[in-house]
Amino acid sequence: MIAKIVFFLGLLAAASGFASPPVALALGLIFGLAFTHPYCKGARKLSRFLLQASVVGLGFGMNLHEVIRVGRTGFLYTLLSISFTMCAGVALAALFKVERRPAFLISTGTAICGGSAIAAVGPITHASDEEMAISLGTVFVLNSLALLTFPFLGSALHLTQTQFGLWAALAIHDTSSVVGAAAKYGAVALAVGTTVKLARALWIVPVSVVTAILKGGKTKIQWPWFIALFCLAAVCNTYLAAGAPAYGPLTKLARVGLTATLYLIGSGISIATLKEVGHRPLLQGVALWLLVSVASLWLIRAGWIAL
Repeated sequence: MIAKIVFFLGLLAAASGFASPPVALALGLIFGLAFTHPYCKGARKLSRFLLQASVVGLGFGMNLHEVIRVGRTGFLYTLLSISFTMCAGVALAALFKVERRPAFLISTGTAICGGSAIAAVGPITHASDEEMAISLGTVFVLNSLALLTFPFLGSALHLTQTQFGLWAALAIHDTSSVVGAAAKYGAVALAVGTTVKLARALWIVPVSVVTAILKGGKTKIQWPWFIALFCLAAVCNTYLAAGAPAYGPLTKLARVGLTATLYLIGSGISIATLKEVGHRPLLQGVALWLLVSVASLWLIRAGWIAL
């Protein structure tokens, strides 16, 4: 009973509009490590729905021309970074002797968009529940760390908002954590980070198709329809001026939903989850994440990657 009360109090605090994304995530982590989650499966489903709905809502604050420009400009960076990350993930998995399926899932999650990518390709590879849990646990732990540290590092390194948004989109796994970190840094960082990350998320489709072909299976591919709805929302904001009075409140509501999502994600990380992850997949995930983070930051600061 106490765990239920504390959970709902934390959720209300995260959804109040006053808590920042890092604070909401921290509250969720404190709950997850201190209590046995009374609604673990329900919270996971709700967080997935809230994330997708919040991303769609953020589209009402985006200009379609900017979305297309950023997506087109970042196409080559995205292709190269995904290819590099997947190859590096395979090499690190061999180095740390990580089993093949968790290694592939962690590499895919790091390369594209974290938990969403893992959820899409996991069933195609016939990954077991344990392998899915290990991969998702690794990604969620690193997401939490990135959300708390990236804004501080960006400020310490004097990154511009455009540079930070690009770095967050390239180096942070989940869309929710990218948006949370970028929102903390500034409005321009939020626009750049969200757009570039969603462009990366589109790669769920070709990666899922290629994986299905290589596996020779007939598993149904989970298409990321929320990205199409995000673009539709951007179309409304760009061309339908009559709805302008509603776009601002919808965008604010989306940010609140995203903050609540981060609380739900944090609440799902328990001591049992950390133990279940184990040290080998975690080593692979950490090494791959650090490699991608440092390499992308260096390329951005050197001017090789820019918008």
